Amino acid sequence: MPVKLYIVRHGETEWSVSGQHTGRTDVPLTANGEGEARRLASRLGGIRFSAVLYSPRQRAQRTCELAGVGEFARVEPDLAEWDYGDYEGLRTPEIVKERPRWNIFADGCPNGEFPDQISARADRLIGRLEALDGNVALFSHGHFARVLAARWIGLPTIGGQRLMLDTGTLGILRDDPRHPENRVISLWNSAP
Repeated sequence: MPVKLYIVRHGETEWSVSGQHTGRTDVPLTANGEGEARRLASRLGGIRFSAVLYSPRQRAQRTCELAGVGEFARVEPDLAEWDYGDYEGLRTPEIVKERPRWNIFADGCPNGEFPDQISARADRLIGRLEALDGNVALFSHGHFARVLAARWIGLPTIGGQRLMLDTGTLGILRDDPRHPENRVISLWNSAP
């Protein structure tokens, strides 16, 4: 059975509400974020997963647990959010005051990750995921998940800018059943 990836963005945090870039900072879910995670259980509960992987950050791990699929889950370092480097904790309007027209998908972050690095990380992860069979749940973050989806369908990193992903939502990446040589996004930004 070909691999089918269920990619979940973690639930809401204080920094996701405020728009602060949250890479390495390990912020917890808000009460609303915990509710978002619990609601995911209704979407994921009846699915048999061959693997469940989550980012090293507590917000992804907690979302996995509250979604009811954390019993056999394991950490996957490559699911971590984009390393924002000097932009960690800043909001986009603050960054563009100093660097007009900044776009993370094109420009990356000083002392953090750049598009070629995040693309290589996503490609490395995809290479390992291709070796798996069946349904695989991935608990990750907004920017990284967008890059992962773009790379899955063969787009460059900048293609991720066209794929909004709200907190506590689900996407599905898979092969087209009629044309298995084509990878598709069959569901995106779906809230329970």
